[in-house]
Amino acid sequence: MRLLAKVLAAGLVIAATAAGAQPAADYPNRPVRIIVNVTPGGGVDIATRLVAQKLQERLGQPFIVENRAGAAGNAAAEAVYRAPPDGYTLLASFNSTVSISDYLFKTLNYEPLGFEPVSVLTQIPLALVVRPDFPAADARAFIAYAKANPGKLTYASNGVGTAGHLTAEFFMSLTGSKMTHVPYKGTAPVLTDLVAGHVDLTFIQYSAFYELHKAGRVRILATASDKRLDSLPDVPTLGELGLADIISKTWNVISAPPKTPPAVLGKLNGLIDEILKSADVQARFAETHTITEGGSLDYAKKYVLEDRARWSKVIAAAGIQPE
Repeated sequence: MRLLAKVLAAGLVIAATAAGAQPAADYPNRPVRIIVNVTPGGGVDIATRLVAQKLQERLGQPFIVENRAGAAGNAAAEAVYRAPPDGYTLLASFNSTVSISDYLFKTLNYEPLGFEPVSVLTQIPLALVVRPDFPAADARAFIAYAKANPGKLTYASNGVGTAGHLTAEFFMSLTGSKMTHVPYKGTAPVLTDLVAGHVDLTFIQYSAFYELHKAGRVRILATASDKRLDSLPDVPTLGELGLADIISKTWNVISAPPKTPPAVLGKLNGLIDEILKSADVQARFAETHTITEGGSLDYAKKYVLEDRARWSKVIAAAGIQPE
């Protein structure tokens, strides 16, 4: 009887192990939905669709991209957060959704840090961009001008709590300057009003203004990257000007619901990392001045936590209140 009990117990262990391994071995055996929390055509959407296409080619199952942009991206996040944790419903979002959204919104029906980060797809550094006739010729002169003229400069952003807004607040705290915030709804109106000279400056994804900078219709004075960008070799980083703490970028991440099996997360992560390193994908992103990331599951988690640590301090110091 004892021997029979041991045999049965061993069988149960083997069966449980096999059941635990099955989700990854068999995954996916039906279509996978990736819910994007922004409208079609933006950076998050474009990156997600390219990766989804490559996943479909490699795994032989449809990876269906669905845009759900309501409630500042929180509608999509809530839907995925409450989905079954089996890897068949994923979230594609910009960084703040899974790192600092609880600092920006009074009521959320999900916990930002509860998601399982699968992979950071891409990132684009922000840049200090000024109107074409701004009196300061370079970034050092700009900092001096901003400090000497408190409250006179206007800076545009894509909205309260966005990367551009937080970067400007960080810049002011480090330089002792004071500027007036003019929030917009999206990049397009920021671009229009900056070119027209209706606002003085913005901190924004450099890729959105690269061609305008080359044409002399705006001026990129500095980037918030950790090193100079290959496409802007003559433009210094803010770190070179003594503002090394300002490393600011927008990035997008694919996440899974809480408690998704590690084996499924690992399978997705490994495939996405391979896809992002492939030559054709690298070339596609280079066309839009977008930097690929990828990396391990631990790297993705670290990315989220570092983002939260950086911007939660800025939000608290600036007294930004949740909407």
